[in-house]
Amino acid sequence: MTSATTSTSRRTARHFGIWFFGALGGILWGYDTGVISGALLYINKDIPLSPLQQGLVVSGLLAGSMLGAGLAGRLADSWGRRRMILGSGAVFVVGTLGAALAGSAEVLVGFRFIMGIGVGVASVVVPMYLSELAPKEVRGKLTSLMQLLVTVGILVAYIVDFAFSAGGDWRWMIGLGVIPAVLLMFGIYTQPESPRWLAVHHKDSGDAEKVLVSLRGDRAAAVAELREIEASARKEAEQAEPLRLRMLTNGRLRPIFIVGMLLVFFQNFVGINTIIYYAPTLLTNVGFGASGAILANVGIGAVNMLMTLPAMRLIDVAGRRPLLLYGALGMCVAMILLAVVNLSGLSTGPLLLALTLVGIIVYIASFSISWGPVQWVALPELFPLKVRAGAVGICVVFNWLFNLLVALAFPSLLATFGAGLNFLFFAVMTGLAFLFVLRLMPETKGRSLEDIGNDLVYDK
Repeated sequence: MTSATTSTSRRTARHFGIWFFGALGGILWGYDTGVISGALLYINKDIPLSPLQQGLVVSGLLAGSMLGAGLAGRLADSWGRRRMILGSGAVFVVGTLGAALAGSAEVLVGFRFIMGIGVGVASVVVPMYLSELAPKEVRGKLTSLMQLLVTVGILVAYIVDFAFSAGGDWRWMIGLGVIPAVLLMFGIYTQPESPRWLAVHHKDSGDAEKVLVSLRGDRAAAVAELREIEASARKEAEQAEPLRLRMLTNGRLRPIFIVGMLLVFFQNFVGINTIIYYAPTLLTNVGFGASGAILANVGIGAVNMLMTLPAMRLIDVAGRRPLLLYGALGMCVAMILLAVVNLSGLSTGPLLLALTLVGIIVYIASFSISWGPVQWVALPELFPLKVRAGAVGICVVFNWLFNLLVALAFPSLLATFGAGLNFLFFAVMTGLAFLFVLRLMPETKGRSLEDIGNDLVYDK
Protein backbone atom coordinates (compact mmCIF):
# COMPACT_ATOMS: atom_id res chain seq x y z
CA MET A 1 0.00 0.00 0.00
CA THR A 2 1.44 3.38 -1.00
CA SER A 3 1.85 6.28 1.42
CA ALA A 4 -0.79 8.25 -0.52
CA THR A 5 -3.29 5.40 -0.16
CA THR A 6 -2.50 5.09 3.54
CA SER A 7 -3.00 8.84 4.01
CA THR A 8 -6.33 8.71 2.18
CA SER A 9 -7.49 5.76 4.31
CA ARG A 10 -6.58 7.57 7.51
CA ARG A 11 -8.38 10.68 6.33
CA THR A 12 -11.48 8.66 5.44
CA ALA A 13 -11.42 6.99 8.86
CA ARG A 14 -11.03 10.37 10.55
CA HIS A 15 -14.01 11.77 8.60
CA PHE A 16 -16.10 8.72 9.46
CA GLY A 17 -15.26 9.09 13.13
CA ILE A 18 -16.23 12.76 13.18
CA TRP A 19 -19.56 12.17 11.46
CA PHE A 20 -20.35 9.02 13.43
CA PHE A 21 -19.74 10.50 16.86
CA GLY A 22 -21.29 13.81 15.86
CA ALA A 23 -24.33 11.88 14.64
CA LEU A 24 -24.61 10.16 18.01
CA GLY A 25 -25.24 13.57 19.56
CA GLY A 26 -28.24 14.15 17.30
CA ILE A 27 -29.54 10.61 17.78
CA LEU A 28 -29.26 10.96 21.57
CA TRP A 29 -31.21 14.21 21.37
CA GLY A 30 -33.99 12.40 19.50
CA TYR A 31 -33.88 9.27 21.66
CA ASP A 32 -34.22 11.07 24.98
CA THR A 33 -36.97 13.25 23.50
CA GLY A 34 -39.01 10.38 22.07
CA VAL A 35 -38.55 7.48 24.50
CA ILE A 36 -40.87 8.93 27.12
CA SER A 37 -43.93 8.55 24.85
CA GLY A 38 -43.99 4.77 25.29
CA ALA A 39 -42.59 4.73 28.82
CA LEU A 40 -45.49 6.90 30.06
CA LEU A 41 -47.92 4.03 29.49
CA TYR A 42 -46.09 1.85 32.06
CA ILE A 43 -44.52 4.21 34.60
CA ASN A 44 -47.83 4.30 36.51
CA LYS A 45 -47.42 0.68 37.60
CA ASP A 46 -44.40 1.70 39.71
CA ILE A 47 -44.89 5.46 40.18
CA PRO A 48 -48.52 6.67 40.07
CA LEU A 49 -48.68 9.90 38.04
CA SER A 50 -51.49 12.44 37.83
CA PRO A 51 -52.01 14.22 34.47
CA LEU A 52 -50.01 17.18 35.81
CA GLN A 53 -47.18 14.89 36.94
CA GLN A 54 -47.14 13.26 33.50
CA GLY A 55 -46.68 16.71 32.02
CA LEU A 56 -43.88 17.43 34.49
CA VAL A 57 -42.07 14.18 33.61
CA VAL A 58 -42.13 15.13 29.93
CA SER A 59 -41.43 18.83 30.38
CA GLY A 60 -38.65 18.30 32.93
CA LEU A 61 -36.39 17.37 30.03
CA LEU A 62 -37.50 20.49 28.14
CA ALA A 63 -36.77 22.77 31.10
CA GLY A 64 -33.28 21.29 31.27
CA SER A 65 -32.93 21.81 27.52
CA MET A 66 -33.65 25.51 27.95
CA LEU A 67 -30.83 25.77 30.49
CA GLY A 68 -28.43 23.68 28.40
CA ALA A 69 -29.13 25.64 25.21
CA GLY A 70 -28.81 28.96 27.05
CA LEU A 71 -25.37 28.06 28.44
CA ALA A 72 -23.99 26.06 25.54
CA GLY A 73 -22.99 28.83 23.14
CA ARG A 74 -20.91 30.84 25.60
CA LEU A 75 -19.34 27.76 27.19
CA ALA A 76 -18.50 26.27 23.79
CA ASP A 77 -16.61 29.46 22.98
CA SER A 78 -14.71 29.26 26.28
CA TRP A 79 -14.07 25.53 26.62
CA GLY A 80 -14.18 24.35 23.02
CA ARG A 81 -16.73 22.38 21.00
CA ARG A 82 -15.26 18.92 21.65
CA ARG A 83 -15.13 19.35 25.43
CA MET A 84 -18.74 20.52 25.49
CA ILE A 85 -19.89 17.46 23.52
CA LEU A 86 -17.87 15.26 25.87
CA GLY A 87 -19.54 16.99 28.82
CA SER A 88 -23.00 16.56 27.29
CA GLY A 89 -22.32 12.81 27.00
CA ALA A 90 -21.47 12.66 30.71
CA VAL A 91 -24.66 14.58 31.54
CA PHE A 92 -26.67 12.15 29.38
CA VAL A 93 -25.20 9.19 31.30
CA VAL A 94 -26.00 10.63 34.74
CA GLY A 95 -29.50 11.76 33.78
CA THR A 96 -30.39 8.53 31.99
CA LEU A 97 -29.25 6.22 34.80
CA GLY A 98 -30.95 8.37 37.43
CA ALA A 99 -34.25 8.47 35.52
CA ALA A 100 -34.18 4.72 34.85
CA LEU A 101 -33.66 3.97 38.55
CA ALA A 102 -36.05 6.64 39.92
CA GLY A 103 -38.40 5.58 42.70
CA SER A 104 -40.61 8.66 42.86
CA ALA A 105 -42.11 11.24 40.54
CA GLU A 106 -39.89 13.97 41.98
CA VAL A 107 -36.68 12.01 41.36
CA LEU A 108 -37.83 11.08 37.85
CA VAL A 109 -38.58 14.71 36.98
CA GLY A 110 -35.23 15.80 38.47
CA PHE A 111 -33.15 13.37 36.41
CA ARG A 112 -35.21 14.13 33.30
CA PHE A 113 -34.17 17.75 33.89
CA ILE A 114 -30.51 16.64 33.95
CA MET A 115 -31.02 14.69 30.73
CA GLY A 116 -32.49 17.85 29.24
CA ILE A 117 -29.32 19.81 29.96
CA GLY A 118 -27.48 17.31 27.76
CA VAL A 119 -30.14 17.65 25.05
CA GLY A 120 -29.89 21.45 25.13
CA VAL A 121 -26.10 21.38 24.87
CA ALA A 122 -26.22 18.86 22.01
CA SER A 123 -28.84 20.90 20.13
CA VAL A 124 -26.46 23.87 20.00
CA VAL A 125 -22.93 22.45 19.97
CA VAL A 126 -23.18 19.33 17.78
CA PRO A 127 -24.39 21.19 14.63
CA MET A 128 -21.78 23.87 15.33
CA TYR A 129 -19.00 21.29 15.65
CA LEU A 130 -19.95 19.38 12.51
CA SER A 131 -20.33 22.52 10.39
CA GLU A 132 -16.94 23.87 11.49
CA LEU A 133 -15.15 20.63 10.56
CA ALA A 134 -17.00 20.02 7.29
CA PRO A 135 -15.68 21.09 3.87
CA LYS A 136 -17.52 24.21 2.75
CA GLU A 137 -19.05 22.34 -0.21
CA VAL A 138 -21.31 20.33 2.10
CA ARG A 139 -21.64 22.67 5.06
CA GLY A 140 -25.06 23.95 4.03
CA LYS A 141 -26.64 20.51 4.25
CA LEU A 142 -25.71 19.94 7.86
CA THR A 143 -28.58 21.79 9.50
CA SER A 144 -31.09 19.56 7.73
CA LEU A 145 -28.89 16.53 8.49
CA MET A 146 -29.17 17.24 12.22
CA GLN A 147 -32.96 17.27 11.94
CA LEU A 148 -32.76 13.88 10.19
CA LEU A 149 -30.55 12.49 12.95
CA VAL A 150 -33.02 13.65 15.60
CA THR A 151 -35.84 11.83 13.77
CA VAL A 152 -33.63 8.71 13.61
CA GLY A 153 -33.18 8.94 17.38
CA ILE A 154 -36.93 9.30 17.89
CA LEU A 155 -37.58 6.25 15.69
CA VAL A 156 -35.00 4.19 17.59
CA ALA A 157 -36.70 5.24 20.85
CA TYR A 158 -40.09 4.09 19.54
CA ILE A 159 -38.64 0.74 18.45
CA VAL A 160 -37.06 0.23 21.88
CA ASP A 161 -40.39 1.17 23.50
CA PHE A 162 -42.12 -1.53 21.45
CA ALA A 163 -39.41 -4.12 22.19
CA PHE A 164 -40.01 -3.74 25.94
CA SER A 165 -43.75 -3.11 25.78
CA ALA A 166 -44.77 -6.73 26.37
CA GLY A 167 -43.28 -6.65 29.86
CA GLY A 168 -43.92 -2.96 30.45
CA ASP A 169 -40.21 -2.47 31.20
CA TRP A 170 -40.13 1.32 31.15
CA ARG A 171 -36.86 1.45 33.09
CA TRP A 172 -35.10 -0.42 30.28
CA MET A 173 -36.74 1.84 27.70
CA ILE A 174 -35.16 4.88 29.32
CA GLY A 175 -31.97 3.19 30.54
CA LEU A 176 -30.76 1.89 27.17
CA GLY A 177 -30.09 5.50 26.20
CA VAL A 178 -26.91 5.21 28.27
CA ILE A 179 -25.25 3.07 25.56
CA PRO A 180 -25.01 5.76 22.85
CA ALA A 181 -24.20 8.31 25.57
CA VAL A 182 -21.14 6.30 26.66
CA LEU A 183 -20.11 5.78 23.02
CA LEU A 184 -20.40 9.53 22.47
CA MET A 185 -18.22 10.31 25.50
CA PHE A 186 -15.39 7.99 24.59
CA GLY A 187 -15.68 8.49 20.85
CA ILE A 188 -15.62 12.27 20.75
CA TYR A 189 -12.53 12.20 22.98
CA THR A 190 -10.59 10.71 20.05
CA GLN A 191 -11.72 13.38 17.59
CA PRO A 192 -10.07 16.74 16.82
CA GLU A 193 -11.17 20.09 18.17
CA SER A 194 -12.87 22.49 15.77
CA PRO A 195 -10.22 24.22 13.64
CA ARG A 196 -12.26 27.42 13.76
CA TRP A 197 -12.19 27.42 17.57
CA LEU A 198 -8.47 26.66 17.56
CA ALA A 199 -7.82 29.49 15.08
CA VAL A 200 -9.53 31.96 17.40
CA HIS A 201 -8.37 30.72 20.81
CA HIS A 202 -4.95 29.20 20.01
CA LYS A 203 -3.79 31.44 17.18
CA ASP A 204 -0.06 30.82 17.52
CA SER A 205 -0.06 27.11 18.33
CA GLY A 206 -0.40 25.83 14.78
CA ASP A 207 -3.04 23.37 15.99
CA ALA A 208 -5.73 24.67 13.62
CA GLU A 209 -3.50 24.10 10.61
CA LYS A 210 -2.59 20.58 11.78
CA VAL A 211 -6.27 19.65 12.12
CA LEU A 212 -7.15 21.05 8.70
CA VAL A 213 -4.23 19.26 7.02
CA SER A 214 -5.34 15.95 8.58
CA LEU A 215 -8.94 16.55 7.45
CA ARG A 216 -8.29 17.86 3.92
CA GLY A 217 -5.12 15.93 3.08
CA ASP A 218 -3.67 18.91 1.21
CA ARG A 219 -1.48 21.43 3.01
CA ALA A 220 -2.06 24.19 0.46
CA ALA A 221 -5.84 23.76 0.64
CA ALA A 222 -5.68 23.60 4.44
CA VAL A 223 -3.65 26.82 4.67
CA ALA A 224 -6.03 28.59 2.27
CA GLU A 225 -9.02 27.48 4.35
CA LEU A 226 -7.28 28.61 7.52
CA ARG A 227 -6.78 32.08 6.03
CA GLU A 228 -10.50 32.19 5.21
CA ILE A 229 -11.36 31.17 8.77
CA GLU A 230 -9.07 33.84 10.22
CA ALA A 231 -10.51 36.52 7.93
CA SER A 232 -14.07 35.49 8.83
CA ALA A 233 -13.24 35.52 12.55
CA ARG A 234 -11.76 39.02 12.27
CA LYS A 235 -14.84 40.25 10.40
CA GLU A 236 -17.17 38.81 13.02
CA ALA A 237 -15.09 40.33 15.83
CA GLU A 238 -15.30 43.73 14.13
CA GLN A 239 -19.04 43.55 13.44
CA ALA A 240 -20.26 41.73 16.53
CA GLU A 241 -21.53 43.76 19.44
CA PRO A 242 -23.09 42.91 22.80
CA LEU A 243 -26.74 42.04 22.24
CA ARG A 244 -29.27 43.88 24.35
CA LEU A 245 -32.90 42.77 24.25
CA ARG A 246 -34.11 46.28 23.56
CA MET A 247 -32.13 46.21 20.28
CA LEU A 248 -34.55 43.50 19.13
CA THR A 249 -37.76 44.77 20.69
CA ASN A 250 -37.55 48.54 20.18
CA GLY A 251 -35.11 49.22 17.37
CA ARG A 252 -34.94 48.64 13.65
CA LEU A 253 -34.37 44.91 14.20
CA ARG A 254 -37.81 44.44 15.72
CA PRO A 255 -39.51 43.15 12.51
CA ILE A 256 -36.88 40.42 12.19
CA PHE A 257 -37.22 39.47 15.83
CA ILE A 258 -41.02 39.26 15.54
CA VAL A 259 -40.72 36.92 12.55
CA GLY A 260 -38.15 34.76 14.35
CA MET A 261 -40.24 34.51 17.51
CA LEU A 262 -43.42 33.72 15.58
CA LEU A 263 -41.57 31.03 13.66
CA VAL A 264 -40.52 29.20 16.87
CA PHE A 265 -43.91 29.89 18.48
CA PHE A 266 -45.94 28.29 15.71
CA GLN A 267 -43.52 25.40 15.27
CA ASN A 268 -44.46 24.33 18.79
CA PHE A 269 -48.09 25.45 19.04
CA VAL A 270 -49.20 23.63 15.90
CA GLY A 271 -49.22 20.53 18.13
CA ILE A 272 -46.17 18.52 17.09
CA ASN A 273 -45.11 17.96 20.70
CA THR A 274 -48.42 16.31 21.54
CA ILE A 275 -47.74 13.73 18.81
CA ILE A 276 -44.05 13.14 19.61
CA TYR A 277 -44.60 12.82 23.37
CA TYR A 278 -48.17 11.57 23.70
CA ALA A 279 -49.15 9.64 20.55
CA PRO A 280 -49.44 6.28 22.40
CA THR A 281 -51.52 7.96 25.11
CA LEU A 282 -53.82 9.44 22.46
CA LEU A 283 -54.12 6.11 20.67
CA THR A 284 -54.99 4.19 23.85
CA ASN A 285 -57.72 6.78 24.51
CA VAL A 286 -59.46 5.82 21.23
CA GLY A 287 -59.21 2.07 21.77
CA PHE A 288 -55.71 0.84 20.95
CA GLY A 289 -54.08 -1.57 23.38
CA ALA A 290 -50.81 -0.44 24.94
CA SER A 291 -48.56 -2.62 22.72
CA GLY A 292 -50.66 -1.83 19.64
CA ALA A 293 -50.39 1.90 20.35
CA ILE A 294 -46.60 1.67 20.67
CA LEU A 295 -46.35 -0.38 17.45
CA ALA A 296 -48.40 2.28 15.67
CA ASN A 297 -46.03 4.82 17.19
CA VAL A 298 -43.10 3.06 15.47
CA GLY A 299 -44.89 3.63 12.16
CA ILE A 300 -45.35 7.30 13.07
CA GLY A 301 -41.63 7.56 13.86
CA ALA A 302 -40.75 5.96 10.53
CA VAL A 303 -42.90 8.48 8.65
CA ASN A 304 -41.30 11.28 10.66
CA MET A 305 -37.82 10.13 9.60
CA LEU A 306 -38.59 9.27 5.97
CA MET A 307 -40.41 12.55 5.21
CA THR A 308 -37.38 14.49 6.46
CA LEU A 309 -35.34 13.07 3.55
CA PRO A 310 -37.19 14.88 0.72
CA ALA A 311 -37.26 18.01 2.87
CA MET A 312 -33.44 18.08 2.82
CA ARG A 313 -33.56 18.44 -0.98
CA LEU A 314 -36.71 20.51 -1.38
CA ILE A 315 -35.61 23.17 1.08
CA ASP A 316 -33.06 24.48 -1.44
CA VAL A 317 -35.16 23.71 -4.52
CA ALA A 318 -38.73 24.70 -3.67
CA GLY A 319 -37.75 27.24 -1.02
CA ARG A 320 -38.61 27.85 2.62
CA ARG A 321 -41.97 29.60 2.22
CA PRO A 322 -43.69 27.01 -0.01
CA LEU A 323 -42.70 24.19 2.34
CA LEU A 324 -44.02 26.11 5.34
CA LEU A 325 -47.27 27.03 3.57
CA TYR A 326 -48.08 23.55 2.25
CA GLY A 327 -46.94 21.98 5.50
CA ALA A 328 -49.32 24.19 7.49
CA LEU A 329 -52.18 23.30 5.16
CA GLY A 330 -51.48 19.58 5.49
CA MET A 331 -51.30 19.82 9.29
CA CYS A 332 -54.52 21.85 9.38
CA VAL A 333 -56.42 19.27 7.31
CA ALA A 334 -55.10 16.47 9.54
CA MET A 335 -56.07 18.26 12.74
CA ILE A 336 -59.56 19.02 11.39
CA LEU A 337 -59.98 15.33 10.55
CA LEU A 338 -58.85 14.31 14.05
CA ALA A 339 -61.15 16.89 15.67
CA VAL A 340 -64.19 15.81 13.63
CA VAL A 341 -63.56 12.12 14.26
CA ASN A 342 -63.22 12.63 18.01
CA LEU A 343 -66.08 15.12 18.38
CA SER A 344 -68.57 13.24 16.18
CA GLY A 345 -69.38 10.68 18.86
CA LEU A 346 -68.02 7.85 16.73
CA SER A 347 -67.87 4.82 19.00
CA THR A 348 -64.64 2.99 19.60
CA GLY A 349 -64.03 0.57 16.77
CA PRO A 350 -61.96 -0.09 13.63
CA LEU A 351 -63.20 3.05 11.82
CA LEU A 352 -62.28 5.37 14.70
CA LEU A 353 -58.89 3.70 15.08
CA ALA A 354 -58.15 3.88 11.35
CA LEU A 355 -59.21 7.52 10.93
CA THR A 356 -57.24 8.59 14.00
CA LEU A 357 -54.11 6.84 12.77
CA VAL A 358 -54.51 8.31 9.26
CA GLY A 359 -54.92 11.80 10.71
CA ILE A 360 -51.79 11.47 12.85
CA ILE A 361 -49.72 10.11 9.94
CA VAL A 362 -50.84 12.89 7.57
CA TYR A 363 -50.04 15.41 10.28
CA ILE A 364 -46.56 14.06 11.06
CA ALA A 365 -45.70 13.76 7.34
CA SER A 366 -46.76 17.37 6.73
CA PHE A 367 -44.68 18.61 9.67
CA SER A 368 -41.59 16.55 8.89
CA ILE A 369 -41.30 17.81 5.33
CA SER A 370 -41.77 21.44 6.30
CA TRP A 371 -41.81 23.04 9.75
CA GLY A 372 -39.47 20.45 11.29
CA PRO A 373 -36.33 21.20 9.25
CA VAL A 374 -37.21 24.64 7.86
CA GLN A 375 -37.16 26.44 11.21
CA TRP A 376 -33.54 25.46 11.89
CA VAL A 377 -32.42 26.50 8.39
CA ALA A 378 -34.37 29.76 8.15
CA LEU A 379 -33.83 31.10 11.67
CA PRO A 380 -30.11 31.99 11.33
CA GLU A 381 -30.79 33.43 7.87
CA LEU A 382 -33.10 36.10 9.27
CA PHE A 383 -30.62 37.98 11.46
CA PRO A 384 -27.65 40.16 10.43
CA LEU A 385 -24.18 39.02 11.37
CA LYS A 386 -23.60 41.49 14.19
CA VAL A 387 -26.45 40.06 16.30
CA ARG A 388 -26.97 36.63 14.73
CA ALA A 389 -25.51 34.41 17.46
CA GLY A 390 -27.24 36.20 20.33
CA ALA A 391 -30.59 36.62 18.56
CA VAL A 392 -30.76 33.02 17.40
CA GLY A 393 -29.82 31.93 20.93
CA ILE A 394 -32.76 33.88 22.37
CA CYS A 395 -35.14 32.36 19.82
CA VAL A 396 -33.87 28.83 20.56
CA VAL A 397 -34.37 29.32 24.31
CA PHE A 398 -37.95 30.44 23.61
CA ASN A 399 -38.37 27.45 21.32
CA TRP A 400 -37.65 25.15 24.28
CA LEU A 401 -39.95 27.27 26.50
CA PHE A 402 -42.89 26.96 24.06
CA ASN A 403 -42.15 23.24 23.74
CA LEU A 404 -42.22 22.94 27.54
CA LEU A 405 -45.53 24.81 27.88
CA VAL A 406 -47.31 22.57 25.38
CA ALA A 407 -45.85 19.36 26.85
CA LEU A 408 -46.68 20.39 30.43
CA ALA A 409 -50.25 21.48 29.74
CA PHE A 410 -51.41 18.80 27.31
CA PRO A 411 -52.07 15.86 29.69
CA SER A 412 -54.26 18.05 31.92
CA LEU A 413 -56.03 19.56 28.88
CA LEU A 414 -56.58 16.07 27.45
CA ALA A 415 -58.06 14.86 30.75
CA THR A 416 -60.28 17.95 31.07
CA PHE A 417 -61.51 18.59 27.52
CA GLY A 418 -60.83 15.34 25.66
CA ALA A 419 -58.86 14.85 22.46
CA GLY A 420 -61.39 16.45 20.08
CA LEU A 421 -61.29 20.01 21.44
CA ASN A 422 -57.50 19.87 21.70
CA PHE A 423 -57.25 18.84 18.06
CA LEU A 424 -59.62 21.67 17.14
CA PHE A 425 -57.36 24.15 18.96
CA PHE A 426 -54.32 22.90 17.03
CA ALA A 427 -56.28 23.11 13.77
CA VAL A 428 -56.84 26.82 14.49
CA MET A 429 -53.15 27.26 15.31
CA THR A 430 -52.04 25.62 12.06
CA GLY A 431 -54.39 27.96 10.18
CA LEU A 432 -52.82 30.95 11.92
CA ALA A 433 -49.37 29.55 11.11
CA PHE A 434 -50.34 29.51 7.42
CA LEU A 435 -51.41 33.17 7.61
CA PHE A 436 -48.18 34.10 9.39
CA VAL A 437 -46.06 32.63 6.60
CA LEU A 438 -48.28 34.14 3.91
CA ARG A 439 -48.14 37.66 5.34
CA LEU A 440 -44.81 37.99 7.18
CA MET A 441 -42.31 35.24 6.41
CA PRO A 442 -39.74 36.22 3.75
CA GLU A 443 -38.27 33.74 1.28
CA THR A 444 -34.62 33.19 2.16
CA LYS A 445 -33.65 30.60 -0.49
CA GLY A 446 -30.79 31.72 -2.70
CA ARG A 447 -30.64 35.21 -1.24
CA SER A 448 -27.86 36.96 0.61
CA LEU A 449 -28.36 37.63 4.30
CA GLU A 450 -28.02 41.35 3.59
CA ASP A 451 -30.80 41.20 0.98
CA ILE A 452 -33.10 39.37 3.40
CA GLY A 453 -32.34 41.95 6.07
CA ASN A 454 -33.29 44.79 3.76
CA ASP A 455 -36.78 43.31 3.42
CA LEU A 456 -37.32 43.23 7.17
CA VAL A 457 -35.15 45.91 8.73
CA TYR A 458 -36.34 49.47 8.50
CA ASP A 459 -35.62 52.70 10.27
CA LYS A 460 -38.14 54.01 12.72
